[in-house]
Amino acid sequence: MASEGGESNMDREMILADFQAAINGVIPQENGILQSNFPSEASQASAFGPPSQSEAADAAVAAGGAAPPPASSSSSSSSPASSSASAFCPVNPSSRHIVERQPRMLNFRVEYRQRTIELVLEEGSTVGEIKTILEADLGIPVSKMQLKGWKSGDVSDSTVMRSLHLPKNNSLYVLTPEIAPTASTSKNSDLQDSLNQNFLLVISHREAQRDYSLNFPGSRTIQEVKRNISDLTNIPVRHQQWDGWPASASDDSMTLAVSGISYPCHHLSVCRRSSPANSQEPTEECADVHMVSDSEGDDFEDASEFGVDDSEMFGMGSSTCRKSPMMPENSENEADALLHFTAEFSSRYGETHPMFFIGSLEAASQEAFYGKARDRKLLAIYLHNDDSVLSNVFCSQMMCADSIVAYLSQNFITWAWDVTKEANKARLLTMCTRHFGSVVTQTIRTYKTDQFPLLLIVMGKRTSNEVLNVIQGNSTVDELMMRLMGAMEIFTAQQQEDIKDEDEREARETVKREQDEAYRVSLEADRKKREAQEKEEAEQVRLERMRKEQEDEKEAIRLSLEQTLPAEPDEDSAEQISKLRVRTPSGQFLERRFLGSCKLQVLFDFVASKGFPFEEFKLLTTFPRRNITQLDPGSTLLEAKLFPQETLFLEAKE
Repeated sequence: MASEGGESNMDREMILADFQAAINGVIPQENGILQSNFPSEASQASAFGPPSQSEAADAAVAAGGAAPPPASSSSSSSSPASSSASAFCPVNPSSRHIVERQPRMLNFRVEYRQRTIELVLEEGSTVGEIKTILEADLGIPVSKMQLKGWKSGDVSDSTVMRSLHLPKNNSLYVLTPEIAPTASTSKNSDLQDSLNQNFLLVISHREAQRDYSLNFPGSRTIQEVKRNISDLTNIPVRHQQWDGWPASASDDSMTLAVSGISYPCHHLSVCRRSSPANSQEPTEECADVHMVSDSEGDDFEDASEFGVDDSEMFGMGSSTCRKSPMMPENSENEADALLHFTAEFSSRYGETHPMFFIGSLEAASQEAFYGKARDRKLLAIYLHNDDSVLSNVFCSQMMCADSIVAYLSQNFITWAWDVTKEANKARLLTMCTRHFGSVVTQTIRTYKTDQFPLLLIVMGKRTSNEVLNVIQGNSTVDELMMRLMGAMEIFTAQQQEDIKDEDEREARETVKREQDEAYRVSLEADRKKREAQEKEEAEQVRLERMRKEQEDEKEAIRLSLEQTLPAEPDEDSAEQISKLRVRTPSGQFLERRFLGSCKLQVLFDFVASKGFPFEEFKLLTTFPRRNITQLDPGSTLLEAKLFPQETLFLEAKE
């Protein structure tokens, strides 16, 4: 009996191993959701059914063993249960059928202005390869192209699409900010506006008689909305039956912006589709497990239908497969961890959520408790746990409700932490022990995973901090609001006492400050008066010294120029003589004879030696009016047509 039990366990493990290998080989996984693209019933039987005798023989020979004996006729009369099991894996390990995994293909619908381009690429391709294809189709250089619509935000061209965990069908759009749109692109401009808008979907879950108000950006696809609803209602996408989608929303890969739903609010309802009749043959039931409609989603049936636990078959919970963690493990900087938490929270639940404080718990406590009494607030510590089934509903329905968001933003400093990972939880407990004491730490330890998320309401006091309330994840919006308001009543009463004490203390300090200020102002006035007088005297001395230095410098330059001037030629000189008269701004005339071959620079030096430097005055002819100072100083008087005589006048430069 023991050997039979051991063989039974071995067979069960081999069946599970073969089943997982077949699933991994044929059905790609995305975000923890198994997807299927089986081409036909015949191919399913080939992939999962028992191998033929020739196939089993080939497998046995390849493994180095003998070919198995022919199957007996009694094997065809096995029970339905055994037939169902054999539909998924061979019984004999030596006849194990090897499934070759094919490269997974992704469908992309890319919109640019009034054009739509359909692409199919392997998931091993990069984002840059998509842009290269679009460059050939659209004629837009890759350097001027921005590819938007990725769920994880902007990605680089070198990103491999496999790392983005994309669904089979994807909708993207191209932006070209550097290329000006034409009149024909007005519709595309409206589309871009719609993609950037937020749509409020009010979704009624008929079985639970409960409404969900969810915000989605216009770039979100219908398929992604259905998957989010699957997380909230536990109804797989393939089993969802919807009412309220417009007739134009015929493709789940369409974005909300182009689906035709009402803006800003649209009402929908969802329920579980009636399951098929149980009177089908066992082989048909097994085949039905793999029949997944592309238009309804790529969710896979729960493995519990085959007596296998999800975590046993895949080695992880479904929540960790679907989404990246809220907070990285062992992050060195608390501010960086909170930035990651905020970004992931926005990605999952939308931009409407409490404004999480970015910084350490100590900094959040300082912000909330240690300002002026009128400015103090309560501290709300949100503790998230992805392993709790209540997390999605609490975040989307409670933490993102407009009334809760507004109330928390006005009256609370909200700090968040993710305790999904044990290392992060231990770090939180250490921080709580340091700031709030061991009682709070022990209280958090007592809560089980399925009681999370938690919202701790903390009030600062003169000597210590007190936890007023711990709100669990199974609360409703009304209960949450009532408990927040109750905490605010206690806080307000304490705050009024603190304000009164602070006002009295400030009144006493104000009187003392006014007296000290009056005395200080008197001393300051005397000091400024004395300094102003000293400064004025010093300035007069400085200006007088500068004036004298400038005069001395000008006189030195004048004397130097006067000494360097060539001698004035005689009137009866054999050379050509030019007689020039220069009228000064005061009306006086300067007269001198120059050789016709003399340079203009000599004329300028002569005028400067009389106290009219070239930098301050310009030399002009009377008629026609010419500015001689703009001519080349190296040219001669003859070339400047200042021969045989000319009357000039000086004019100050502006």
